[in-house]
Amino acid sequence: MSAGHDHSHTPANFNAAFGIGIALNLAFVAIEAFYGWKVNSLALLADAGHNLSDVIGLVLAWGGALAGRLRPDARHTYGWKRASILAAFINALLLLVAMGSLAWEALHRLHSPQAIEGVTIMVVAGIGIFVNTATALLFMRGSRSDLNIRGAFLHMAADALVSAGVVVAGGLALWFGWTWLDPVVSLLIAAVIVVGTWSLFRQSLHLLFDGVPDSVDLPAVQALLAGLPGVAQVTDLHVWAMGTRETALTAHLVMPGGGGDDDFLRHATDELHQHFEIRHVTLQITRVPLGNGCAPVATVGRS
Repeated sequence: MSAGHDHSHTPANFNAAFGIGIALNLAFVAIEAFYGWKVNSLALLADAGHNLSDVIGLVLAWGGALAGRLRPDARHTYGWKRASILAAFINALLLLVAMGSLAWEALHRLHSPQAIEGVTIMVVAGIGIFVNTATALLFMRGSRSDLNIRGAFLHMAADALVSAGVVVAGGLALWFGWTWLDPVVSLLIAAVIVVGTWSLFRQSLHLLFDGVPDSVDLPAVQALLAGLPGVAQVTDLHVWAMGTRETALTAHLVMPGGGGDDDFLRHATDELHQHFEIRHVTLQITRVPLGNGCAPVATVGRS
């Protein structure tokens, strides 16, 4: 059995971003909840509850990121990298539950709208735009390559848009006296967050069950391996996410003429890294197929 690994990568450190983001949002939750209670605004109270769930989400994401940095040991040979996937999943689940509760309360409020103070709502939500935008910008750099960081970024960016919506609702309620607008905006908030969260929920659940990451085209990976010099067949091909930033691959290559020296393994590993961002590669090489191996990949559908 031969193996090739690339461990030269170092994940970006977002400790400062998490610390600042959590502090900013905790302060804003306190302000928003107080004024939401004071002026009896469901939109503000709902957004405060959502921002509190985001604080919990940021704490979970931070914990997942820190756990992912723990070194492997004899009991956990991959380390705790999957903690970042679990954090993203719990984060998404919490948001979906919170938005369900919000929508239920908003539907009740539609039957008995209550007067609200538009100016207070606009000022508090305006602060929210600043806080959420600033927090989102802290995570923008890592949002493309890390599902865990992307979850934090999307939540903060969505909150900034939601706060803007609350400002608009407060203005319309102030100018036109539309008391029904507060629960309607709350329903829109729930809809926006559910739509934005569903992808995170789906992807994190997929990865928890060792699904192939969306960024990896498995038939293309098999074609690349099958096209390597001397390879007659590829079986036992498995690709999964070790964490939200790292992908692993194992495969059995049948090479009747022999081969599989260090240069071959280095070339195969470099190709997989370059084309698919797969960094942890283990290749088993034999001259004949093994009887109990998995069949080659035929077609792969996205879940």
